[in-house]
Amino acid sequence: MSDSEDSLRHRIETWMVGQMPIIQMHGGESVVRKADPDTGEVVVELGGACAGCGISNITADNIKADLIMDFEEVEDVRVKVPSAGDHGSSTVEGGRGGELQYGTEDPGHF
Repeated sequence: MSDSEDSLRHRIETWMVGQMPIIQMHGGESVVRKADPDTGEVVVELGGACAGCGISNITADNIKADLIMDFEEVEDVRVKVPSAGDHGSSTVEGGRGGELQYGTEDPGHF
């Protein structure tokens, strides 16, 4: 990962904490999976209580629109939201900035 990608990723993570505290307040989690300053592509993954939440699509749309508006270098944003019950190896399980933890046992943070 380049320094500029790490810097953009860090700036977006910081933005998520400040602009989207509702995600964590409601038991959700988010992590920036990709932040490419050269292509303008950003991938954000939501997990935890966001899985199956009735308004997660609105949250995803708000994240997309706001990131494009607030970051000059961001042109394309994809927000991945697991469907209800999709906990485990196919979902975000590290929380903000964490590592994925694969397995069938409860990792203790959902």
